[in-house]
Amino acid sequence: MCTGACSKFIAIPLYVLALLSIICNFFLFFPDLDTQYAAQDRNGLPWLTEEVKYMGGVVGGGIMVLIPAIHIHLTSAKKCCANRCGMFLSIGFAAGGVVGAIYSLSVSALGLANGPSCLYRDPISGLQTWGTPFANSNGSYLSDKKMWDLCLEPKNVVEFNVGLFSTLLVAACVELVLCLIQMVNGLFGCICGTCAGKE
Repeated sequence: MCTGACSKFIAIPLYVLALLSIICNFFLFFPDLDTQYAAQDRNGLPWLTEEVKYMGGVVGGGIMVLIPAIHIHLTSAKKCCANRCGMFLSIGFAAGGVVGAIYSLSVSALGLANGPSCLYRDPISGLQTWGTPFANSNGSYLSDKKMWDLCLEPKNVVEFNVGLFSTLLVAACVELVLCLIQMVNGLFGCICGTCAGKE
């Protein structure tokens, strides 16, 4: 396969994954699809899960992957690798995409491990408090759905966070692989030049 055609094959999924990451991160700001939780704090306590504010899906899996995707797509003009300089630059852009994907992956994994911020009943004091009840569970709450009932408000916040952070995690992993492949593809395009079928 021509390195330019390979670039196009890589760029198109990157567009979709970057958009998906931005949308998922956006929805994480509105648990239970309610805007009240997007407030900065509640009596000094955060309403939102801390990892949502890191913007892993918007900055890392979104913008830092979208910009390389645009350049990678441009190198695939006429299904050829355009020129050696363009392919060389695509290596650097793809490396930026790798950094963004790693950031998104790290934030998503941390969000899954710590669990959501919610209103829950403290097992020691018996009082309702706002916090992250699963923060010290090392992610064990993920396999025990009975623990999810610990969160009283927002409704279904655990399912909401697990679903969206899992989607971000998978998207970041695929972005990472695609950007790494483009780095190798860009190296071949830089060394070999344009494809043999170019008119």
